[in-house]
Amino acid sequence: MTSLPIVSITRRETFSSCHRLHSPFLGDEENKKLYGKCNNPNGHGHNYVVLVTVKGPVDPQTGMVMNVHDLKQYMKDAIMDPLDHKNLDQDVPYFKAVVSTTENLAIFIWDQLQKLMPKPQLLHEVKILETEKNHVVYRGGTTFPRKKVDSSHLHPGNHNHVSSDSD
Repeated sequence: MTSLPIVSITRRETFSSCHRLHSPFLGDEENKKLYGKCNNPNGHGHNYVVLVTVKGPVDPQTGMVMNVHDLKQYMKDAIMDPLDHKNLDQDVPYFKAVVSTTENLAIFIWDQLQKLMPKPQLLHEVKILETEKNHVVYRGGTTFPRKKVDSSHLHPGNHNHVSSDSD
């Protein structure tokens, strides 16, 4: 058996979304202290740049790791349709249970892509440029199991309640 060369392909998309960094697990003062101006009750927006990298063997018959047209469609379905020109906290059910940090956004995109790709093992990296200075990279994996938490009882006046059906 001959080993095949391993190649990475990266595709770039941009989308605009707004959000408010606010944890339902913290009080208002703690949120203001932790998130500063990003805790503005009216939210704030970003023009995100997302780079999705797939990595794998080059198929000798097609000469491709993955058809770029397919990658473009997966990114449209996982990123552009659910996130572009949306309020992450109000329009994306996942973020009703998770603080809409860029770290969590990268995890969300990874998870959505994994569900769509027929060969999810090819997904290598999701990189988000939130600003020119702040970039987040996620390559899958966890250090410990993530669990769902119902915090609706913590801050009854908060409209960002965590629900148990958010995945």
